[in-house]
Amino acid sequence: MDDFVRNTLLEWGLSDWVEKFKDEQINAESLYYLDDREIDILIPKAGPRVIFKNNLKLLKEHEEAAGLVQLEQEHEEAADVGQVLPSTSSKGKRKSDLQAESLKCFPAAKRRCDSDTRILSEVKRIMKQIKDQINDKEELGAFIKNKISDLEINKRELVGVFGRTGAGKSSLINAIIDEKNLLPTGSISACTSVVIKVEANTRSLKYEAEIEFIKEEEWHDELWSLKTYKKGDDDYRDMVKKLSALYGDEWKDKSPENLIEPKYFKNIPEFLASKRKSLNCDTAQELSQKLRIYTKGGPKQEDGSKAQQWFWPLVKSVTVRVPHNELLQHVTLVDLPGNGDRNKSRNEMWKQIVVDCSTVWIVAEITRAASEVEAWEILKSAHGLIGNGGQCQQIHFICTKSDPADDRVAHNKETKKEVMNEFQELSEQFSDKGFKVFTVSAVEFLKRKRVKEDDNEIPKLQDFLQNLNDCHSETINYVNGAYGILSLIEGARCSKAGVGKADDVCKVLEKNMREELDQVKRAVDEAIKDFEQCLTEGVKNSKTSEERLKFFLDRDQEPSFFKTLQAVVRKDGIHQTKKGEHINLNTMLASCLTDKIDEKFRKTFPNDVKGGSFSGVISRFSLDTKSLIQKYQDVKLQLIFLQTEEDKIKAKLNKIILKGKKIIYNSLTETIEKNMKKCYEDAQEISGTDALKKMRKTIETHVSLNRNMYEDAKKTMMKKMNELMTIICKELEETMDHSIKHSLKASTLSESLPDVSGDLETVQQHYNEVKRSQEGEMTSQ
Repeated sequence: MDDFVRNTLLEWGLSDWVEKFKDEQINAESLYYLDDREIDILIPKAGPRVIFKNNLKLLKEHEEAAGLVQLEQEHEEAADVGQVLPSTSSKGKRKSDLQAESLKCFPAAKRRCDSDTRILSEVKRIMKQIKDQINDKEELGAFIKNKISDLEINKRELVGVFGRTGAGKSSLINAIIDEKNLLPTGSISACTSVVIKVEANTRSLKYEAEIEFIKEEEWHDELWSLKTYKKGDDDYRDMVKKLSALYGDEWKDKSPENLIEPKYFKNIPEFLASKRKSLNCDTAQELSQKLRIYTKGGPKQEDGSKAQQWFWPLVKSVTVRVPHNELLQHVTLVDLPGNGDRNKSRNEMWKQIVVDCSTVWIVAEITRAASEVEAWEILKSAHGLIGNGGQCQQIHFICTKSDPADDRVAHNKETKKEVMNEFQELSEQFSDKGFKVFTVSAVEFLKRKRVKEDDNEIPKLQDFLQNLNDCHSETINYVNGAYGILSLIEGARCSKAGVGKADDVCKVLEKNMREELDQVKRAVDEAIKDFEQCLTEGVKNSKTSEERLKFFLDRDQEPSFFKTLQAVVRKDGIHQTKKGEHINLNTMLASCLTDKIDEKFRKTFPNDVKGGSFSGVISRFSLDTKSLIQKYQDVKLQLIFLQTEEDKIKAKLNKIILKGKKIIYNSLTETIEKNMKKCYEDAQEISGTDALKKMRKTIETHVSLNRNMYEDAKKTMMKKMNELMTIICKELEETMDHSIKHSLKASTLSESLPDVSGDLETVQQHYNEVKRSQEGEMTSQ
């Protein structure tokens, strides 16, 4: 039995049959030749047998189609260079093999990932068997079972893809994941609201999409909002596009109540039922065709026939799942529209995704990359969400449509230089260490013609995603935790240490923990005091924010400024103009505070969570178990468990800190936004003579009378920082205290524990293997 068969059975939810297939020596080749009689013998139970047969059928069909696509591409390449190459059929190859051939740009990373997958699969199998043998009615058994369950962590990295319509985002994603016909592309106008997520399908071999709609009441509110817009306004035109897409011309003589009638939604009953709609297809192209009405604007009907109904105005997000795609196992690519949409839930989703992105890709056509206003506006406006208020570690500026030309290499180098020079203006907001520029041609790559990594860098982006998947990290964490748990079981089962010896060790550990906790509290408390001082200075300096607001409001000489300001107040202070300018009055007003803390915040809460006052002191936390192992050999295995528990709690706390720091930083702007909400509502009601003047006066007066909002924002942030400190200390103390008691005072409860000596030896070997790999990786960096 090979890894492919084991992983395939696990993927199909048939882990109970892994041993049977192993006993019968079923490998990747024989799997494809199994007939119904043999399958009936292998899987006697009807339920799992039906699942296996259906998935095997789909696997054969899918990979036969993949072979035909590969063969067609080979013929295209041969014709392109004026040669006729020998026909090499790919029939019988697995899709993963075909994809591996196209991803030869990172063989080392792939070999390492294959090795990690093998190790992880075997260790997970061992831990599942042991978990099934443990009696959870006993306190120690329940504790161990919970620890085994906690090993399963579904880590997923978000890569946000920004860029104006037509920049080539969809084509870029299709090329990178090697799915030519997945995301709809072309001249049809793109919807500016729908978030599209692309990730691996780990549940079946189908191409799937899950469509999430906005709420019915939200659509009802949008219908009513049309009455508040003036013809010719951007918001009015945008709403007309939505209505025409969904209703054709019928909306023009209908009231909002009429337009919410069920007859308009008979093809999407999920919308009225507040459910998600699922699409399942055998091919990427089939799914792409079905998705168009949910993600695209749609062409006009010129022949007088009834127009196609397009549902994108009702869609909040679409999640596309691709089968057998290694690059997306732990990565989600998110095609992000511009923010500033009228719908609040769409805006909230947009914001949440942006703050959770570990990498941001800014996409622009190569001919206008350095001067692409919208691309740079995205970076400027989102710096808070992807920087201190987010977790972004990498910003990639991707220049698309770098098509073949005699001077392409020189042109690409010049473009990269121009983009890097432009980026220097943002160097205070972003570290240039994580900023890179890539030049790509998606069309060229998909055709497999003249692809050279030096002048078409899609392979480099694939390499980046392969490393971002970080299956190595997942393997290390799981195997490390498993090694600790097995050590605890074996130690508790065979421990010869007396109660006195265990008590002695407990006392030392508890003393060490008190001392280490004190250090954590001191370091964090010092950081909090520093921030309080910075924020106090920011509150005193609030006039700088008001001057920025006044500078914005003084733009009344611009012909369209009144319409712009109307849009800003309608959207609670946030708006994106048609020219790509991002306006956010809330961040403008909060800037007196954020400017004072930004630099210190970056050092205290770095997005890579490897340093800083909070996460740095966590990394240094230690109960000194290594030295105790030398002194107390009788409880060596229990101390090994505590050592792995330290690693786990540190990793958990770093995640808590990363999540908490986003809440802390964004609380400044959110507090300002809440205070300004009444002001925006009042400004919306203004119309008639001197409306612009009155609107400006309303905003300025509100800010002048509510200067306490800066102090409120400061207090809110300090409160959240103290809450985070409390959580950190509580998690550390309770987790380690719990683990100490169960590991060193459990000998009387250990009679029913299974013998895991053989499994411990196997897992220890794997642990040493991944440890050596990790140390070699650190040495090479």
